Amino acid sequence: MTRRSDAFAALRNPLVRAFALGRVCSGMGIQILSTAVGWQLYLQTGDAWSLGFVGLVQLIPMILFTVPSGNAADRFPRRNQAILANLLLAGAAFGLALSSWLAAPLPVVYALLFLVGTARAIAWPAQNTILPQLIDPADYVNANLWLSSSFHLATITGPALGGVLIAATGGVAWAYVASGVGVLLFVGALTGFPAVRPPPATAKRTAKDTFAGLAYIRRVPIFLAAISLDLFAVLLGGAVALLPIFAKDILHAGPVGLGWLRAAPSLGALGTALILTRLPPLGRPGRILLVVVAGFGAATVGFGLSKTMALSLVCLFLTGAFDQVSVTIRQTLEQILTPDRLRGRVSSVNAVFISFSNELGAFESGATAALFGAIPSVVGGGLGTILVVAIVARHWPVLSQLGPLATLRPPVESGVD
Repeated sequence: MTRRSDAFAALRNPLVRAFALGRVCSGMGIQILSTAVGWQLYLQTGDAWSLGFVGLVQLIPMILFTVPSGNAADRFPRRNQAILANLLLAGAAFGLALSSWLAAPLPVVYALLFLVGTARAIAWPAQNTILPQLIDPADYVNANLWLSSSFHLATITGPALGGVLIAATGGVAWAYVASGVGVLLFVGALTGFPAVRPPPATAKRTAKDTFAGLAYIRRVPIFLAAISLDLFAVLLGGAVALLPIFAKDILHAGPVGLGWLRAAPSLGALGTALILTRLPPLGRPGRILLVVVAGFGAATVGFGLSKTMALSLVCLFLTGAFDQVSVTIRQTLEQILTPDRLRGRVSSVNAVFISFSNELGAFESGATAALFGAIPSVVGGGLGTILVVAIVARHWPVLSQLGPLATLRPPVESGVD
């Protein structure tokens, strides 16, 4: 008889609790910032291209700086790197507030968004690999679920709070201030973590070592298949960048409605994560991954065709629910299959894939919406996601054959480091 897992196993560790609480604060800040930027730019320009460029401007520093940041995360204490990056992110948020008060031109806003992207590029490989150094591998899945829950709690409340702040103050400046404060609270939580120094390198590092994460992923087909599935699915299926258009012109819901539309996917993800903490480990995670990504595409199509607020919220709720299962499987695969000496560099490559899909996906959505309209952009993207699932399933059959995550171990690699 299969036993239910201990739903609170990871939370018994005070470091996991502190990290989760900090992620709530930081996640709220980032979501408030994203909501405010989208509303400000679309209200100011009335142009879908302006929303697309938000993703493109943040993608460039992710491509430039994430891999070097991953190399740094494997050479220096990851806590320190995460603190510095989040201080930079908070500074960018306060800069956006100042630019709003001074009615700065659009290039200044985009320059500050470039700084936001830079901070996130530096933070990602360090921030996402701190806990695997400090907790038992048996708790990885449970920890990922609770960290996802805390993050999605933030992304539920963050957009809603951002919308309320914008509506109450008649502008976006105070929303940006709230964003910066949230990030600083996460910095405070990180200061309580030990600064774990990695073991010294046994040989002089070369350019090959910098890109060892990419080389490692290429040698692990299961991980490569999961990342590729996420890359193209999110690239095609993301509708979040166009929510200001749907809120203002299609659903006529205003800034408060925009906040709830942005919160709906996270509400679905939070509910799913809490359910998964009570269930036994997934027996066929590869097959489940393919199914939930296809479901994400179908729900995206439904949102694009919806003309009512209620149906739109339900469809966005489902996109978040499906995505939560996908995220949990991918994160656990990364942590289980990667030796700690490579985690920073592997995480940095994963971050480039995710950021490429998220930010370039935002640009793609804005561009196709400007050319063909918001509804064809979203519906076509959802259908493209379903097609990607079929292609990945055929090209990497090993993914559908994947056994329980707890049975996996890092492959024995020689000469990688």
